[in-house]
Amino acid sequence: MSAADEILDIVDENDEVIGQSPRGEAYARGLRHRAVFIEARDARGRLFVHRRTPTKLVFPSFYDMFVGGVVGAGESYDDAALREAEEELGVSGLPRPTPLFKFLYDNGAGATWWSAVYEVRCELEVNPQVEEVAWHDFLTEDEVERRLDEWTWVPDGLAAYERLTDYRAMD
Repeated sequence: MSAADEILDIVDENDEVIGQSPRGEAYARGLRHRAVFIEARDARGRLFVHRRTPTKLVFPSFYDMFVGGVVGAGESYDDAALREAEEELGVSGLPRPTPLFKFLYDNGAGATWWSAVYEVRCELEVNPQVEEVAWHDFLTEDEVERRLDEWTWVPDGLAAYERLTDYRAMD
């Protein structure tokens, strides 16, 4: 089954399920669905950053400071966060990611999804999926900040990063 054929729950403005749709159709029609964003840090506290492959359905070849993806039909945010983190990092036995907050991402051009943001410590050796990740490294906060204006970042990941920065500033 291709990524475009994966079945997603379609949700309303309150994150209540109102139907289901194949992923490709949900993207094409701008149907609101669910996604998870997991900030992965290594034992030294550095952020996992990667460049997406050019074959990705959305934002090909863009950089991202999160691992994650869509929540499948009937799947919980928590289960999707663990599944996506292990898949994209190429590890198994990762601790369950800690949920931080949720927000409704809307790019103003018809793309919108409920976004659950998580964090996880990955002390395992990563082996990212070559189908998903073209390049990766663990970078310090300062290194990420310096590259915010230099690299082309996925817009939803950038929105999550800005909200996460604000969230942590309120702690």
